[in-house]
This record gives sequence, C-alpha cells and structure tokens, in this order.
Amino acid sequence: METAAKVFFSSPYFAVAGASQNPQKFGYKGLYKSQCPSNTYNSAHSATPVLAWYQSRSLPVQPITPSTPTIKVSSTEFSTVASPSALPHPTETSLSIITPPPVTLQILKEAQKVGVPAVWLQPGTFDEEGLQYAKSEFKAGVGGNEDHGGEGWCVLVDGDWALHEARELAKKEKL
Repeated sequence: METAAKVFFSSPYFAVAGASQNPQKFGYKGLYKSQCPSNTYNSAHSATPVLAWYQSRSLPVQPITPSTPTIKVSSTEFSTVASPSALPHPTETSLSIITPPPVTLQILKEAQKVGVPAVWLQPGTFDEEGLQYAKSEFKAGVGGNEDHGGEGWCVLVDGDWALHEARELAKKEKL
C-alpha cells in the first residue's frame, strides 16, 4: 500500500469526489474525526477537510460534485465538475474519494473508464467490492486497513508522508 500511496502522489493533478460545503453530506461530516483520529481537520474550513488538505499544500485540485457549481475553501472558490468524466485531464489526475460505499463503486467505474490512474479511498467510503475494484482496476488503489492499526489509509493522516516520498522518488528519477 505504501507504493500505491507514492504512485498516487506522482500525478500532476488531483480531484476530490464527494466534496461538499453541506455539513449534512457524507463528504463533510465528522467522519474524519472518528476514522482518521490524528487528522489535521480544521472546522473553520467551509468545505470538506480533504479538499482543504490539497488546497493548503498548493496542489492543483478539482472538486467533483454534481450538486453545486462551486465550493469555497477559505478564500478560494473552486469550480466543480459533476463527475470523473468531466475532469480536464483524467489520465493525469489522481482521485480521492469521500462518498458512501454504493456511490464510491459507481465513481470508481467511471474513473476507470476515463483513464484515471490512481484512487485513494478514504476510511468509511468503501465496502469489500469497492476496495477490490480500486486495487485491481487502477495503477494505484489506496485504501483498506492493513498495516494501519485498523484506522485505514487517510489522506489527512498519511498524505504528507506519501507526498514527500513521491517527491523524493521524482528527484531520484531525474538524476
């Protein structure tokens, strides 16, 4: 899974499926407080913590949600797209997923069809079928609980490490 996490962050673009400003939606709720306990969630953010994580690291990120044309994080307003097929560069975009398991599988199938290379399934977003699909149908599928004390692979917890490792690997490859 560590290799998959590094591959995930080797993409030049990122997207977050399920991003929402609605506190009642799955992608916004305190899911991360309970399932990613050591996260850096800041309740002052007006959108999903995962989208805010990418934004705070100056990574090019595209929110995916069919319910609203824009999402605001801090002082930045992002235009949204309705689905993975609407991504401007799907074959160069790694996709974080923060949707309920039945929706996750639908998003995974669409992402695979348009050539998304890597996906990261946040804790609570997948069932066994979705996890197996992510691991078998993408260059890199990050998710599950192995080697993580039951917490699961969370961008908010593991993202900084994986991003650093991907950057170090890219430096070595340029030499």
